[in-house]
Amino acid sequence: MKKAIKSLIVIGLFLSLPLLSLAQTPPHPNNGGGPGGGNTPIGGGAPLGGGLIIMMVMGAAYGSKKAYKAFK
Repeated sequence: MKKAIKSLIVIGLFLSLPLLSLAQTPPHPNNGGGPGGGNTPIGGGAPLGGGLIIMMVMGAAYGSKKAYKAFK
């Protein structure tokens, strides 16, 4: 009986957790103004090109290696 009560309490805590942990709303882009004054994207205009290209090259190399070993 004690095991069933403990499990019901744990399940109840997990089910009520989303109601208790509410996140804050994200800040307005550019805080309503600032340098550039334009429409800065939500992510802040961080460059993605370098990392994305590196990951694509590494993925292509890994895939070609796997394909070479499969046909060998």
